[in-house]
Amino acid sequence: MRDPGVGSGPLGERGMLEPEAGADTEAAELLPFLVPGARADLQAAAAQHVLALTGSSSGRTLLAGQEALLRALAELAVAPAPAPSRDASRALVNLAADPCLHQPLLAANPELPALLLSCVLDPQWPWAEEAAAVLANLSRELAPCAALMEKLMAAEQEQLGLERLVSALCMPTYNAAAPLHYLGPLLSNLSQQAEVRAFLLDPDRCVVQRLLPLTQYTDSSVRRGGVVGTLRNCCFEHRHHKWLLGPQVDILPFLLLPLAGAEEFSEEEMDRLPVDLQYLSPDKQREPDADIRKMLIEAIMLLTATAPGRQQIRDQGAYLILRELYNWEPEPDVRMACEKLIQVLIGDEPEAGMENLLEVQVPEDVEQQLQQLDQQEQLELARELRGSGAPQA
Repeated sequence: MRDPGVGSGPLGERGMLEPEAGADTEAAELLPFLVPGARADLQAAAAQHVLALTGSSSGRTLLAGQEALLRALAELAVAPAPAPSRDASRALVNLAADPCLHQPLLAANPELPALLLSCVLDPQWPWAEEAAAVLANLSRELAPCAALMEKLMAAEQEQLGLERLVSALCMPTYNAAAPLHYLGPLLSNLSQQAEVRAFLLDPDRCVVQRLLPLTQYTDSSVRRGGVVGTLRNCCFEHRHHKWLLGPQVDILPFLLLPLAGAEEFSEEEMDRLPVDLQYLSPDKQREPDADIRKMLIEAIMLLTATAPGRQQIRDQGAYLILRELYNWEPEPDVRMACEKLIQVLIGDEPEAGMENLLEVQVPEDVEQQLQQLDQQEQLELARELRGSGAPQA
């Protein structure tokens, strides 16, 4: 199992912003029009031109070497109206989507994460979604993610820390002008850090319990996927599994429900399921995003790391939901993840001393062999796609 912290994908190159101008203009010539005090119409035109440059790889490469321009762009992104802060923020989204630009951006303005965080958590800031997207992109890499985490921890006394970030994420109406969906992947990336997981899993804070309903948040797959990624990362902390699966959190139904369809079960099978998964509506739909389905399966797999966790997941009828998901699942890699989880649930228990699967040390040569087998399984599963029924208990 891989370490926590698979971050969110690039935000800026998924069709959000496309280049509208050539990248051959000397970026340095734009600097005088971006600084404070420049004429408003020229400043707006310069910001639009920089935004167009960031839509192409050559444009981003050109901008990477312009430290003064990047600094001016960052200052413009957090400047109040009439500054063209939206275009500046969107340019930063594209730049931060390129890992090669992280170091130049932070070198140009080391305070950029803190400045953007202040904008994100300002309920009146109109471009808070763009600022959140920049932070989500930056936090995909461990170094800037750690730097941002330090800012959050330091800002806790100023009410700009993790507590407020979670509150904003869990309150869709926090900013009437910005939905803040990208706080989801931002928190997911931050949960790569052990300190952030400790905060999220503090029983006295009840943070995880506030996140659980967002696994069913239908308005945004970005927000929903970020929350599921956060929960998946938290499940790496096996010392908290008993608490997560117990009545104080009861995480398993929230992970299983998005994977469930409208299948009918016998009365005996229905009684094995948690109450929230019994007698679902005939129009119940599974999670439509394959990546999110896979993260849900991975989270449950992590919860099977210990013998008590495996037993509790078996007792709550997880196999029944996973069996139907396996038969339905159209994506080969998600289907294989589902099959592996089913095998853990229906297979024999590990021998003494190896009950905790997260603590088992796998020799390097064996790990390489397992990776090769994984690749072969992927190829075979891709050929068969839907295949036959699920493994039987």
